[in-house]
Amino acid sequence: MPRRFALNRAAPMRAASRELLLDCGEGIRLQAFDAVPARPNGKVAVLLHGWEGSADSYYVLSLGQALFDAGVQVVRLNLRDHGETHHLNREIFHSCRLEEVCGAVAAIGAQHANQALWLVGFSLGGNFMLRVAASKDPRLGPLAGVIAVSPVLHPDSAMLAMERGWQVYQRYFVHKWSRSLRRKQSLWPGDLHLDDIFRFGDLRRMTAALVAQHTSFPGMPEYLDGYAITGARLDTLAAPATILCAEDDPIIPASDLAHLAMHPQLKVARQRRGGHMGFFTSPLAPSWIDDFVRREIGV
Repeated sequence: MPRRFALNRAAPMRAASRELLLDCGEGIRLQAFDAVPARPNGKVAVLLHGWEGSADSYYVLSLGQALFDAGVQVVRLNLRDHGETHHLNREIFHSCRLEEVCGAVAAIGAQHANQALWLVGFSLGGNFMLRVAASKDPRLGPLAGVIAVSPVLHPDSAMLAMERGWQVYQRYFVHKWSRSLRRKQSLWPGDLHLDDIFRFGDLRRMTAALVAQHTSFPGMPEYLDGYAITGARLDTLAAPATILCAEDDPIIPASDLAHLAMHPQLKVARQRRGGHMGFFTSPLAPSWIDDFVRREIGV
């Protein structure tokens, strides 16, 4: 669905949204947008975009409006340095910053203590939401469930898929990430030195520079393993979780599904076709993800 159609379709939810600046602990703030429908049904859905997306990404807006129409309170969360939030926190975003996302979910949950809290994420956002549910973070209250659409399973596999596949995906992410980093640097002049990252035009070398200069990980393998959800990572799921994925996803290899922990609360809805967060029936129609999520939530 083109972005302009998603913006138009989501106008009622966007008009009802109010900005939240969430205290995530240790002085970290994340931004969210909270929309309460006219007839709330007692359910709250926290929606989290993919890498270099935002709370206003077309897929977040489309699903948000579908849930809003069904009486679900919709909270669209931005990761650090996504959307218009580069000014909120000094250090740059990386994918192992799980504690602050747990803090954001905990803060949202505290505001809706008597409502069923659902977590829904796309791509890297789906990866984050599954890790939140498996985190054992003591700040978190009960979760009704988690739905992850095309989540990153193991980031090294995703990086290899982009390196070996159609190069438009890697160029797209290099362009968006570079633009985001330059904006971050401009807002924190003298504090952040990112020139070594800009020297490269591929994700692997850019990520290696990020890991070396802006994380405490000893190297790339440890960093990438740090946010993988394969292996035993989901053994500690604290809520029912559903993963929706496609076998023809050009970014997330479906073969990695075999390496997920077989948790009794984890369900995998595996489709032959759908690409990466696609699942479209028509170029101008909403993705059937919207109806899938509504059914999973029960609205």
